[in-house]
Parts: sequence; structure tokens; C-alpha cells
Amino acid sequence: MSKPVKAKQLMKILEKLGFKGIRITGSHHRFVHSDGRKTSVPVHVSEPIGKGLLNKIIKKDVRISKKEFEELLKQLILF
Repeated sequence: MSKPVKAKQLMKILEKLGFKGIRITGSHHRFVHSDGRKTSVPVHVSEPIGKGLLNKIIKKDVRISKKEFEELLKQLILF
């Protein structure tokens, strides 16, 4: 992933994958999937999601490959 990913983009991808926003605590939005997967997205308007945190969310929380994520991001940008 060459371009930084903004929190808003990540949240749209999570929703497309079936995650639902369940609560907001401060600047952190919590998402849960019907199969039990969970993740938290820090929403800071002026800052992109950090590379390490994004990798953790993609691999451990959402459980998709980087390639799948990049395809979803491309689709999001095109629309």
C-alpha cells in the first residue's frame, strides 16, 4: 500500500465487508462482524491510519489479505 489510508476509507471498507459500527468512545470507532470479528478504528481527521496499525487491522482483525484490501480500496476510490 503506497498511499496512506484515511479512517473514513477504512470504515467504508469495513462496512462493505459486513462490519457494523457498535459504539464510539472518544475518537475510536468500534466495529463488529456477525461472525465475531472485532476491530477499532482511531478517527483523527488530519492523520492517516499508521502502517503498523493498518496491517494489524487487515491481517488479525478483519482477516483478509493485503491484496484483497488493496482491491477494495481501489473500488472505493473509483466510486
